[in-house]
Amino acid sequence: MVPPEAAASSRPALLTSTLDDLGVRLGPDGGTLRVWSAHADTMQLVIFDDVDLDWAVETLPMTPTGGGVFEASTPLLRPGARYAIRVGGPHGPGNTFNPASLLIEPYSRGLVSGGFGDWRSVVIDGSFDWGGVGKPRIPMDRTVIYEGHVKGLTKRHPLVPPALHGTYAGLAHPAMIEHLLSLGVTSVELLPVHAFATEPRLLQLGLSNYWGYNSVNFFTPHAPYATAASRAEGPEAVLREFKGMVKLLHEAGLEVILDVVYNHTAEEGIGGPRTSLRGIDNRSYYRQTDDGVYIDETGCGNAVNTATDAAARLVLDSLRYWANDVQVDGFRFDLAVTLGRDATHSFTPDHPLLRAIRDDDALSDVKLIAEPWDIGMGGWQTGSFGEGWHEWNDRYRDRVRNFWLSDVDYARRASTAPVGIGGFATRLAGSSNTFSDERGPLASVNFVTAHDGFTLRDLVSYDVKHNFGNGEQNRDGAETNRSYNHGAEGKTDDPGILATRRKAMRNLMGTLLLSAGVPMITAGDEMGRTQRGNNNAYCHDSPLTWLSWDLAPWQHDLLAHTRRLLALRRENPALRPVRFARLGERIPSASVMEWFDENGATMSSERWTNPSHRTLQYLATSTPEHEELNRILLIVHGNESPVDVTLPALEDEGEYVELWSSADEAPSDESPRFSPGDTVALSGTSMRLFRDEPGG
Repeated sequence: MVPPEAAASSRPALLTSTLDDLGVRLGPDGGTLRVWSAHADTMQLVIFDDVDLDWAVETLPMTPTGGGVFEASTPLLRPGARYAIRVGGPHGPGNTFNPASLLIEPYSRGLVSGGFGDWRSVVIDGSFDWGGVGKPRIPMDRTVIYEGHVKGLTKRHPLVPPALHGTYAGLAHPAMIEHLLSLGVTSVELLPVHAFATEPRLLQLGLSNYWGYNSVNFFTPHAPYATAASRAEGPEAVLREFKGMVKLLHEAGLEVILDVVYNHTAEEGIGGPRTSLRGIDNRSYYRQTDDGVYIDETGCGNAVNTATDAAARLVLDSLRYWANDVQVDGFRFDLAVTLGRDATHSFTPDHPLLRAIRDDDALSDVKLIAEPWDIGMGGWQTGSFGEGWHEWNDRYRDRVRNFWLSDVDYARRASTAPVGIGGFATRLAGSSNTFSDERGPLASVNFVTAHDGFTLRDLVSYDVKHNFGNGEQNRDGAETNRSYNHGAEGKTDDPGILATRRKAMRNLMGTLLLSAGVPMITAGDEMGRTQRGNNNAYCHDSPLTWLSWDLAPWQHDLLAHTRRLLALRRENPALRPVRFARLGERIPSASVMEWFDENGATMSSERWTNPSHRTLQYLATSTPEHEELNRILLIVHGNESPVDVTLPALEDEGEYVELWSSADEAPSDESPRFSPGDTVALSGTSMRLFRDEPGG
């Protein structure tokens, strides 16, 4: 953990201002609250009774101290105190002050709900005994991300005690840790855990915001994910449970990455809930035109205006809190392009906030992952975030889905696929056409599925989305999924279709875990989870979205395949280069890759682009930084007809040892050996992985 004084000395210019020490600071005689508003005239601190949250025991004027900061001190600001603020200011375009509104103080570490539906901030002490447990600090080339939902992961886990189902403590239960470790992932990426609220529209439909992309506050853990005992004890106990989860996962060697939503808040558009930032300084915190009309680049009603120092500082201080006080290991930034928009609302990778996040010493040991798009003008920015950032690679997702699914569908109807194998090979080797040499393949967070969209099983089982349960007449959710049902929409008893679907899942998972870059698995895909064709299940807190741990035999087989693939990734550094490989070049700064066709000959230009040739052999040698030379051969066959493949020659007297095949229903324990020049058979649309053992 970086000491505050050390971190402050290296802060970028964005951070050195009167915006220091906002929120509550405790002292021997109570506490001091500092709140910023550039346009407010008046501000009050309201302290509430500990039991009756609608009974104000003291109301204090807050004094302006310069730079837009208002301050008040009182002995009543002590750990456990409930409080809110009232803010008054001028009328006019962009101003929405209402001095009668009770507002959440933006830096609140704890929240409780008042009797009339209002929120109350809570003073938190925050002390916690970490017992010497530190962050695992897993290198990026060894990182495997497992994206999951706190509640959904354990709500139905049979070995997790019912009192812990769906909770922070449940995620840290030994049964859940055992699953994660045996699977072979290194980093758990949690869907939003900042305090969030359900939109009124969903409540009217009898639904809820399950995913949590609707933040109320950027510093408070979502209380409903805590155990009933912690919730009854109060916000301090909720925070302790969260920290306890982090500590236990760290003890097991697992990292915790948070999916953070700083691009918008639960206040929605003008006329939506007034809970915090809108009432404090609407003109400064939200993007809008001169006449006060919101510029919504998020699709959620508002966009946080990180072109202002106060909004940017709020985001950065929140990150510092979670990274240091709560000891999380990284962040995935939802709609990160919004955070990098300047005063003209244009994206720039050199935005002061993006630079500050990357360069701040207090964040030097955390992983930074951008979702590199939003819905505004120029909102698609994959590959644009610069050194120090990693990005969700939607180009990888689309190309891999096309290759194994929509191309196969097309070929069934047109006798040949629409494209050759060249684009797929580029993604397999780390997406060098998207990320610069300086950033390398580890800038790419590869994924085939995510929380948003079809599950892996649904991707091979449905041609179209089935979202009628969302209350929007199936209008919501992505229309283009690059999926393929293989001959029947949804559930089927046809053994041929089921077998083909299962092999397609193995091909997709195999590609993900054998590609250069950082793989991300969506929780449940390793076991073939289904959402019955719903590709936008954000509003379902039910068995539809909770993981089922009651597995059929084929699901156990898929789980075994995933474990095998992750073990092979760990054991073979050629599968996880830290620099882009160079075609046939043997230079100190790069690994080597070579490409061959099914005849064992070097791939020709015609074979790269010809749709009728969708078979390749990828021979990759490990990056020189790895201690031991390692070389693997991956054969990919993207046609449904079988093919015989001649293994390429090797410079030494080595042999090829087979490690894995997607054609097998269950992974084989056998490791057959082959010599260069031998012929191996591949069934339609399949993969085989070999390791070169020199001098065999």
